[in-house]
Amino acid sequence: MTLEHLHEELTYVNAARKNRLKYANIILNDLSLLPKLIDVLLMVDDKTSCKAAWILEFACAKELDIIIPHIDKLLNNIHKIHLDSAVRPIAKVCEFMVKSYYSKKDNPIQSVLQPKHKELIIETCFDWMITDQKVAAKVYSMSNLFLLGKDYDWIHDELKLILERDYHPGSAAYKARARQVLHKIKKLSKP
Repeated sequence: MTLEHLHEELTYVNAARKNRLKYANIILNDLSLLPKLIDVLLMVDDKTSCKAAWILEFACAKELDIIIPHIDKLLNNIHKIHLDSAVRPIAKVCEFMVKSYYSKKDNPIQSVLQPKHKELIIETCFDWMITDQKVAAKVYSMSNLFLLGKDYDWIHDELKLILERDYHPGSAAYKARARQVLHKIKKLSKP
């Protein structure tokens, strides 16, 4: 399937879970389509990029290791993704990677996610935290930054400042996750 054909096919994707799962399975059954899916995702001003992001999220939820050969391309360009409907699933893909990296169970992400990758995720998540993003992207970013703060001492202090500043005007979902993260940061900072 050519890039153009995949792009055309993705125009038929809708937000229904069943539909997104169907297309994720198509990708999982033919991983030669994954680089093309990422190419469509990186057409950041095209609404179809959002649909590619949905499919990537579902595919990675089922089989995260598929992202490994493409991790550089995705993370080197993550800061360009700006459409709301694409930011949320990509923030979730980052959460899959970060949680996997910090998992107590050995997995391939732990040997692939390098400091340069973590720094790209950190930078982008902080951008998502301080810009006008939907709450889901901010919630995933909070989780990512909290975990990444285990390797970067300064992150928790910066994250705490942002969460405290944005707490009162935040939505109920934002406040709930912010409380959890602030509690975890406080627990870690106790001697």
